[in-house]
Amino acid sequence: MFGFRYIKTLPTSYLIQYRNGSIRREGQGLSFFYFAPTSSLVSIPVASRDEPFMFQETTHDYQEVTLQGRVTWRVKDAPRLASMMNFTLDASGTKYVSDDPEKLPARVLQQVQVAMRAQLNALELQVALASSAQLVETVQKSLSHNRELEALGLELLGLSVLAIKPKPETGKALEARVRESILREADEAAYARRNAAVEQERTIKENELNTEVAIEKKKREVQEERIEAERIFKQKKNAIAEEDLAAQVDREEKRKALVAKAAENTRAEADAKAYHLAAMLNTVKGVDVKTLEALALNGMDASRMVALGFRGLAEGASKIGQLNVSPDLLRELITSEAKA
Repeated sequence: MFGFRYIKTLPTSYLIQYRNGSIRREGQGLSFFYFAPTSSLVSIPVASRDEPFMFQETTHDYQEVTLQGRVTWRVKDAPRLASMMNFTLDASGTKYVSDDPEKLPARVLQQVQVAMRAQLNALELQVALASSAQLVETVQKSLSHNRELEALGLELLGLSVLAIKPKPETGKALEARVRESILREADEAAYARRNAAVEQERTIKENELNTEVAIEKKKREVQEERIEAERIFKQKKNAIAEEDLAAQVDREEKRKALVAKAAENTRAEADAKAYHLAAMLNTVKGVDVKTLEALALNGMDASRMVALGFRGLAEGASKIGQLNVSPDLLRELITSEAKA
């Protein structure tokens, strides 16, 4: 009414009120009344924005790839952007009077595409397909010092590459190549595994043979040790037998000497006895037998004398008619014999 209007903006909108070519108000989330015929309002969204992209680019080896990703950016310096692009609201305060706000995302994506193209043109296809992380890091670092973005007061918050895809026929060729490479590596792995198995089997056989050789060698050593022990035992046994034989021979020699000495002593004793008897016989030679018997009875005990008497009686038994022996005499003889 009468040209006065009321406007209220969100905290994510930077509002500038111009009147007579000068700034009267500016800031985020403002709300006020203004006189429409003499005022111009500029509203710049400062919230972060996500813009998806899909670029068709060529690698260093002239292969086309498709990049899919997303860039996150925001307006860092709203007054600078307002001086570079037209974000003026119409008289109703609800729409922009130009299409510059719609062109701003395209300009951001254009700078991203230029940076991506510069990096992809220096990479081979296979390298590019596996370099998404490196590509993001390099492009983001490049855009952080981009002059156009700085001139527009824009700030790059984030960049991500979701996919890098070649053409379908190129992808199939790469898949076939990789598949063949994988199959070849699988065959090589199988051959290596078989060779390893053969080598392991050979090693096991060698170990078994070496073990058998070692066992036979050990058996031979044990047998040799046993034979050597038996030889030493026999040597010691023979030595002991020789010592016993030597001792026995020595004993026999000593016994022989003892027997010879005993025989010599016996012979000497017999010679002495013979000499003694001969001397006695020479002494009694020519003496009457009765006299000798009488001499023999000298000092003899009564029992012997009785025995000699009985022997005399026995010699003259043919001349004796009857012989009476008293019991006292027999008792005396038995008593004497028992005492003897």
